[in-house]
Amino acid sequence: MQTEAIHPAVRIGHVHLRVANLDRSIAFYRDALGLGVTADGREVGLDAAFLAAGDYHHHIGLNTWESAGAAPAPAGHTGLYHVAFLYPDRRELGRAVRRLLDHDHPIDHATDHGGTISVYLSDPDGNGVELYYYRPRADWFDADGRPILKAERFDYRELLPPATPS
Repeated sequence: MQTEAIHPAVRIGHVHLRVANLDRSIAFYRDALGLGVTADGREVGLDAAFLAAGDYHHHIGLNTWESAGAAPAPAGHTGLYHVAFLYPDRRELGRAVRRLLDHDHPIDHATDHGGTISVYLSDPDGNGVELYYYRPRADWFDADGRPILKAERFDYRELLPPATPS
């Protein structure tokens, strides 16, 4: 069965996560990643919070409606693999890595995928988080025009901005 393709301008607007502890998750997404709280539903009796970069209504929704105090889903089960945050460039991704390290938040690994450079970690509830940036589009393809696909791990500290002399 052939169907009409979705419009190419469609984008994922936000991700909404069930979390065990709202304060802990707000602290991670606000403090360790730097998103701003756009609304805290607890002010009106709703166990949810919404966070975003810039002036967007929310990129991440958090709630404890069916998950307060719950344990993370065990590995090997279906569900969210990761949510990905696209950074504008290498410098800003490096700043994000620095912020995570400054907040003592563990980073799992970094991977060069060819067209993208990614850093992987988990939020406090075990949800996968990817932070990445795109290389210039011309660098996405080999000499024959085929997409470069790879998964080469590297030390995420290579993304850190150089130390400035004091």
